[in-house]
Amino acid sequence: MTKPPAPKAPAAKTPGKSPAQTIERAIEKTAAAIKGSLQAATPAPKAAVSPAPGKPGLKVSPLVVPFPTIPPVAGVEIATARAGFYKHERDDLVLFRFARGTTCAGVFTRHKIGSAPVDWCRRHLDGEDGGKDVRALVVNAGCANAFTGKAGADAARRTASEVAKRFGCRQRDVMLASTGVIGVVLDDKKIAAQLPAAEARLEADAWAAAGRGIMTTDTFPKGSYAECLIDGEKVRIAGIAKGSGMIAPDMATMLAFIVTDASIHPNVLKALLNVHVRTTFNSVTVDGDTSTNDTCLLFATGASTAPRIGRVGDRRLKDFSAALDRVMLDLAHQLVRDGEGATKFVKVTVNGAASPASARKLAKSIADSPLVKTAIAGQDANWGRVVMAVGKTEEPVDRDRLAIWFGPNEAAVDGAPSPTYDEAKMTAYMKNAEIDITVDVASGRASATVWTCDLTKGYIEINGDYRS
Repeated sequence: MTKPPAPKAPAAKTPGKSPAQTIERAIEKTAAAIKGSLQAATPAPKAAVSPAPGKPGLKVSPLVVPFPTIPPVAGVEIATARAGFYKHERDDLVLFRFARGTTCAGVFTRHKIGSAPVDWCRRHLDGEDGGKDVRALVVNAGCANAFTGKAGADAARRTASEVAKRFGCRQRDVMLASTGVIGVVLDDKKIAAQLPAAEARLEADAWAAAGRGIMTTDTFPKGSYAECLIDGEKVRIAGIAKGSGMIAPDMATMLAFIVTDASIHPNVLKALLNVHVRTTFNSVTVDGDTSTNDTCLLFATGASTAPRIGRVGDRRLKDFSAALDRVMLDLAHQLVRDGEGATKFVKVTVNGAASPASARKLAKSIADSPLVKTAIAGQDANWGRVVMAVGKTEEPVDRDRLAIWFGPNEAAVDGAPSPTYDEAKMTAYMKNAEIDITVDVASGRASATVWTCDLTKGYIEINGDYRS
């Protein structure tokens, strides 16, 4: 059986822990294990220990990704403002203004209790001629406006109405998104009061500010950028996202806003989103919980020199599709790297499954398992917990041919402990900030990959203090 590619050389060897340690012991020792790992590794950048720009008291994730340089994207202007949804001083309102004729498509949470902004966007994008001339996007952090009934729906409508008046468009041409505490009706007057100032500050080069403005328990702003060609003409793709906890597929708990200056029909945008969301935003998990507000919106301003694309199967979209996938996957990975309390970025790959759906279910079971995630936090390659997570799915698995690797290190093969298992090498590998777990269930030819993070005391502390 072929081993997966080897990653970078592991850190110095240290004695291992017992694979049979309990979940309580793993959590208790997490802090000490993390401290020892950071001391043994190359010193983290200063940003990893500095205060986060979002909620006070949080420190930037040690897996932080610097915000990229994003040049202006023709056809969109952005501004941020402080509406006052948070007690502390920070921008919590983001306004996008798009050129006339901008098209839009969205993918939303499958949560049965969707928020008022999700209902608003879904209704208007799915309606007749939906997404053909979207002029604005309003995003607020600090109040989810979810589980708020008619009052929440009215607040969303009034927000769209105020923006529509200022921009000379229909209410339906204004998209909305909210994130924050569930069960609190949005005070739309706070947004309306800031619209004049925000409109005056609209500029093409405010992506970083927008990334900060949508943060909740995020510890760093998340952005991505790519360029590609459509029929030989250069187009740009830029995006921001937020998300740190309550993250699980369908969709991962997040907001993501992606803008391109390409000219693309909304039906084509929708098809592209549906194709790529499955292997990006719907393939990451932090805690297995899905939000009421998950929203991914893709806008195409049509301001580039590239020709308009009106057919889903147009071959001129090949380069664009690949670039869009890179942006979406980059943002999805950043969500995991900023997982609440995370210290490890974990890639789980399942091979040899009976079907793609089976492979995905198996990979997600491993990635969501608290026992697996706490073992990783404690730097323990407890592959018995991986076996547990695989078997509980009731998916087709050949027990006597099952194989498991942690990075290049074979833990199990042919349904039994590997004869080449080396505890010292395995323990050394588990000190890395990035961990690969590969499982072959020997039941077919399908594969799937899910990205996750470890589960530490930090997750409990952040969520125990979420509303204060």
